[in-house]
Amino acid sequence: MSNVPVGYKQTEVGVIPEDWVVRNLESVSVISRLAGAEYTSVWVETSDGEITALRGFNIGKGRIIEKDFVRISNELSLKLKRSRLCAGDVVYPCVGSIGNAAVITEDSKYHIQQNIARITPNPAAISSRYLANYLMSFLGEREVGRFNASSSQPSVLVGSLRQYRVPLPPTKAEQEAIAEALSDTDALIESLEQLIAKKRHLKQGAMQELLTGKKRLPGFGIDDDAAIVGATGRSPLPNVPHGWEVKRLGDVLKVRHGKSQHNVEIIGGKYPILASGGEIGRSNNYLYDKPSVLIGRKGTIDVPQFVDTPFWTIDTLFFTEIAPEADAKFIFYKFNTITWRSYNEASGVPSLSASRIENIDFSCPPQPEQTAIATTLSDMDAEIGALETKLAKTRQLKQGMMHNLLTGRIRLL
Repeated sequence: MSNVPVGYKQTEVGVIPEDWVVRNLESVSVISRLAGAEYTSVWVETSDGEITALRGFNIGKGRIIEKDFVRISNELSLKLKRSRLCAGDVVYPCVGSIGNAAVITEDSKYHIQQNIARITPNPAAISSRYLANYLMSFLGEREVGRFNASSSQPSVLVGSLRQYRVPLPPTKAEQEAIAEALSDTDALIESLEQLIAKKRHLKQGAMQELLTGKKRLPGFGIDDDAAIVGATGRSPLPNVPHGWEVKRLGDVLKVRHGKSQHNVEIIGGKYPILASGGEIGRSNNYLYDKPSVLIGRKGTIDVPQFVDTPFWTIDTLFFTEIAPEADAKFIFYKFNTITWRSYNEASGVPSLSASRIENIDFSCPPQPEQTAIATTLSDMDAEIGALETKLAKTRQLKQGMMHNLLTGRIRLL
């Protein structure tokens, strides 16, 4: 008994509507790349070149990423016509960032470097935007798997790319309707990404001001520019705010070694076993049950973690016992302002020592102000976290939309 719904058919790419067809990419487009001989013999980059030469990391999900551009002259670009980009072309990395694609919207602006395919769609057969979405979808990912057996860095040959199987709606109008629906979701994703980036930038600025006392929260300090005064006590730290004092980290915390996870149950336990990269298992025992700041002892020594529930840490991760007169979350944010690599004690694998950490000087407000600062920054983190959750859900929604629209499970026309 067939599971294919009425009005659909089984094909080599799966079930699609009866009026759709499957075509090899070479039958609906022209595909080319910058030849290696061209690159080695005539390629010259120049800072004042008129043409932007795209590298793999410049091609994102549906857009050009403006980062570390290099340039070539328009004269050279015209000589290398196969790899000069025109409006309507689709660019697709063939090494590394496979799965990204973008549509070029302007003539005489971009060129491709090596390891990027220029795909010029036949406008009578396939929409550029539809093609880009196909290449970024699970269908395009599956085609990569057909031709790429490498378990390391994936790569796709132009000959393989030409054999990609593309399901096509019968009209350009339906292709464009699909692309437009996905584009609307892309616009929401991009707006969320930009908002998150803005919020992170604002939080970074707030950390710089609040954790140094350059800016004081309402109710703290006096009514001048943070009342900066000279440092007092044992440290030469400058610009200590009025009411703050210089302390050693060791004055407010004790650094403790994690323990070996040997003989600790790591599956099904109640408490997380933590390493520098995050949770690696679960234990029925815990090592410490109070709010603590964690930092790598070896390897990743510059990614502090904050934990306020019982936990176990392995022996490459320090945890801290924080004194009652200090706010643990404030200490965590302070840890995030420290350039930990400058305290590295090894020439090989980076490492820290407990004594080195405890001897670091920092400017410290009274506990009520610590808590107020930590609360303000935590609220900003919570806002960013909510936006990140929304972004993840929107990306997941788009994946579902792509699956349904690019296989015709949902028809827009």
